[in-house]
Amino acid sequence: MQPTSRLVRFGIPLFGAVVFLLIWEVAARLGAIKPVILPAPSAIARELADAPMWFAEQTFFTIGVALLGFAVAVVLGVAFAVAIVEWPLLDQLLFPLFVALNSVPKVAIAPLFIIWFGFGLAPKILLVFLLSFFPIVVAGVAGFKSVSPEILEFSRSTGVSWLGTFWKIRFPSAMPEIFTGLKVAAALASTAAVVAEFVAADRGLGYLLLVFNGEMLTPLVFADVLVLGVLGLVLYYAVEVAQRLIMPWHVSARHAQTSAGH
Repeated sequence: MQPTSRLVRFGIPLFGAVVFLLIWEVAARLGAIKPVILPAPSAIARELADAPMWFAEQTFFTIGVALLGFAVAVVLGVAFAVAIVEWPLLDQLLFPLFVALNSVPKVAIAPLFIIWFGFGLAPKILLVFLLSFFPIVVAGVAGFKSVSPEILEFSRSTGVSWLGTFWKIRFPSAMPEIFTGLKVAAALASTAAVVAEFVAADRGLGYLLLVFNGEMLTPLVFADVLVLGVLGLVLYYAVEVAQRLIMPWHVSARHAQTSAGH
């Protein structure tokens, strides 16, 4: 990527963000915005700078919950997608159940998890799993069904086993769709971890958000929200990087390489 194109790609968004923060800061300092409603960016930054290790500790706890639930959702989501595509009866039996479960507000069923599993990690991981599971299943089913029937028939006619067809044809063809679902699920995983901490936790970013909000500590609330936003971005782009590494042949990876070469 040439210096000029790099400047255009990264410089313009950065300039826009700086201008926005300056306007926000000036408005807050001039009293146009009450600090209890919208604190100045400098006040938010001070809160983060005053206790970086403390925020880091709470962030790592939330990340752990999000990653564990997300990992379980990936494994079971892809497995269920394969089962649904291979056995259409399961599609009729399970898919309406998945849609119904996905439609239920997770905050409404979170107290049940506390009753069933107590106050440990299990209910939090389960909540993250439920919120991340559905996008992966839907994307996986769409991906596995996108393979041309003629290609599958040709594979069977040449004597390739079901497992060989799956690994060499079905799975590579479905990977772009699966990764689309993974990106959505990754963004939802951090949200689900915070929701789980709202219900029952004594640490984590969600728990801190409740405490700060209850005590009207607006700068700390915004600092917490900022960290949560960064966490969601990190999870999302981690999946995107994994997609480029695992699927260098896909058009998205080739486009990124072409852009980097200009």
